[in-house]
Amino acid sequence: MSKERARRREARLAVLEKEKAARARKVARRQRRRQLVRRLTPTTRNAGRLHRRSRGERLGILLVPAVAIAAVWLFVPEMSLRIVLTAVLVLAAPALVVVVLGRKAG
Repeated sequence: MSKERARRREARLAVLEKEKAARARKVARRQRRRQLVRRLTPTTRNAGRLHRRSRGERLGILLVPAVAIAAVWLFVPEMSLRIVLTAVLVLAAPALVVVVLGRKAG
């Protein structure tokens, strides 16, 4: 009886050792992958910084297109032209922000 238990224990320990080795290989692979990604990604000075523009610039980014859209809806009589001009303003606003205020990378 004790020999049988010892054999079962040996088998159980062998399985546990295999699982432990597989887990260790997986963890090592994950760590190597993370180190490679860290080496390949460029670092910036302001990584994780949320506010890259001043409060006045952010306010201008919101207000200028809103005022332009309001002017379109107040002074343009034709509905289809209003919709087209509004769409153009909404689509062009990000490009205009970059052109006028600069990219401010990092």
